[in-house]
Amino acid sequence: MNRLRLLIITLFISVINLIAQDNKSGTALEKLMYKQDFKAKRESSANANLNKNGDNIAIGPGETIVLGDLSGPGIINHIWMTISTSNPFYGRSLVIRMYWDGNSKPSVETPVGDFFGIGHGADISFESSPISTSSHGRARNSFWKMPFHKNAKITITNESKEYGVGIYYYLDWEKHKNLPKDILYFHANYRQQFPAKPGDHIILETEGTGQYVGRIYSNQNMDLGWFGEGDDRFYIDGEEFPSLSGTGTEDYFGDAWGFRQFNRDYYGVSLWEGYFPGDRTTAYRWHIQDPIPFTKSIKVTMEHRGSVFTDSGIQLASFAERPDWISSVAIWYQSKPVAIKDPLTPAEERISPYQLIASKELSIGAKPKKGLKKSKDGFT
Repeated sequence: MNRLRLLIITLFISVINLIAQDNKSGTALEKLMYKQDFKAKRESSANANLNKNGDNIAIGPGETIVLGDLSGPGIINHIWMTISTSNPFYGRSLVIRMYWDGNSKPSVETPVGDFFGIGHGADISFESSPISTSSHGRARNSFWKMPFHKNAKITITNESKEYGVGIYYYLDWEKHKNLPKDILYFHANYRQQFPAKPGDHIILETEGTGQYVGRIYSNQNMDLGWFGEGDDRFYIDGEEFPSLSGTGTEDYFGDAWGFRQFNRDYYGVSLWEGYFPGDRTTAYRWHIQDPIPFTKSIKVTMEHRGSVFTDSGIQLASFAERPDWISSVAIWYQSKPVAIKDPLTPAEERISPYQLIASKELSIGAKPKKGLKKSKDGFT
């Protein structure tokens, strides 16, 4: 009887310990109740002289700075930055790279704007769970968790040939005594097709073990009409036929019957301009609640189909491939740091082909047609 009682008590204590451990790995609010076994650390652009206010770091054309060179084990849990520059498309000219555990090649390589959820080099405010921007897009925040065992190096390169920038930044991280051996590394890869070629746009293609957790997808219309009839597809562990296949571009991003600008924690449209040539869109989808694991490989693609019109505005098709300008950032975790294989497109080729220029009192150089008479109101 005493043995049975002892066994019941032991099991009860074990269950309580399991519940406590589970709570420690729960939400951020739940974790606040428990003692944390790490040291909070920060790298920033703060002036070494605390009595001065010049807290930004200049990056000239073609220059690279190191935001942080960290000794592990550790976890980066927050990145904030804002940029001062006259370059209207600095979001595409600046590139963020991250190197894990002494690797000479980056596992993260993407334009700064796209990494923070806005394509096209645009500035706009939006909110989501891991990424947000404010101050009309000029203040950028990331809360992705980025663990490393030995070392982490994060750099920013200014690939503009004519504009310098000033950067203010925080890089907040946790210094741990140790991390689980099977912890996964953060990855992000930028790809573009300007214009899109026949066949699906490849978001991600990698080998190894890990889980896919999201994408930022940008489109600039090269033709009139709706671009979003293409489906999302996931080929897991060498599949020839995708085990996950969608029903339309806006459906994958949590919307329906076209796009409109909106923000949610895990999905949304951070930028939406419309259906005309030159109009820009950026949408995001985070698989935080529904990660997509893989053990050998994963290939993620998106069709680029929609309406096709003649020059006179007659619709020829509603489900045809379109030659729009497409770019994307895939975000995933993997068991080992994987180098980004695809060379990053040069900065001048990442800038959109159509730009909207606000102006007034333009001088028109066209000459009037013969027979027109000039009046005080123009030509009649």
